[in-house]
Amino acid sequence: MPKTIHINKLAVIGVGLIGGSFCRALKRANAVTHICGYGRNSDALQKALELGVIDSMATDLAGAVQDADVVMIATPLGAYADIFAGLRDHLSADCVVTDAGSVKGSVVDAARTNLTAEQFRRFVPGHPVAGTEQSGVEAAFAELFDRHRVILTPLEQTEAQAVQMIEQLWQLAGAEVVQMSVAEHDAILAATSHLPHMLAYALVDCLAGMDEQKAIFRFAAGGFADFTRIASSHPQMWHDICFANREELLTMLDQFQQQLDNLTKAIRADDRQAVIEMFTRAKNARDHFSKLRATGPIPKE
Repeated sequence: MPKTIHINKLAVIGVGLIGGSFCRALKRANAVTHICGYGRNSDALQKALELGVIDSMATDLAGAVQDADVVMIATPLGAYADIFAGLRDHLSADCVVTDAGSVKGSVVDAARTNLTAEQFRRFVPGHPVAGTEQSGVEAAFAELFDRHRVILTPLEQTEAQAVQMIEQLWQLAGAEVVQMSVAEHDAILAATSHLPHMLAYALVDCLAGMDEQKAIFRFAAGGFADFTRIASSHPQMWHDICFANREELLTMLDQFQQQLDNLTKAIRADDRQAVIEMFTRAKNARDHFSKLRATGPIPKE
């Protein structure tokens, strides 16, 4: 269990599924006195206030982060540069900034460019490997991070005390915290999260464009539903992730395209042995993954 930690004020920029669930999880743990939510949509903030996810709301960034001990950024990645620029003149001297973005390289670059050197040392890049296909504060729930991993990617100059604070907050939110480099994070997530989302979007869009789409979707069964669930995820968020992790994602798309080409050639050539070998390797790997999920934290996104 983490050491007892309590912060007076948390400012959450982007009170959606992830930001809202972070608020709920810390309230459940009695780890924060006051949470201020910031966003451009006042109706969404009002809903968060009514649901008890936040304690106050602000539509100006300066007011939201005033006297905040911790600032959590949980918006689509495309907004990060402007947010960091807006934070620069309004953070208290000892405020720790963190985020929940699915790509870390572009986030770190934006922080380094727009924050002061002192502020950058108190920026702790993070990514909770948890989520659902739902979005918005109404979908937020305190248990979202329970038994899931949160990846922190601190840099050499990141203050150890800042990392410790964010690690303890995530532990209080129910998560297991691990650390890795920015480059390792982006390569792994391109394979395990970003590529699957691209495939799901592409498959559903492909089928939806066919003339017989009504019949296709009418008779689609559980396998189709399981595979394409994540195509219901927030399009703007995944658009931003796609281009923020462009090079790593393109590498994975090229590798998958080669695998798809191999399967196509094997079927066309009636190479049944190659097909059964591929399917067997995949089944064994998937079964091993299932055992890992059953015995440890469950990464789900």
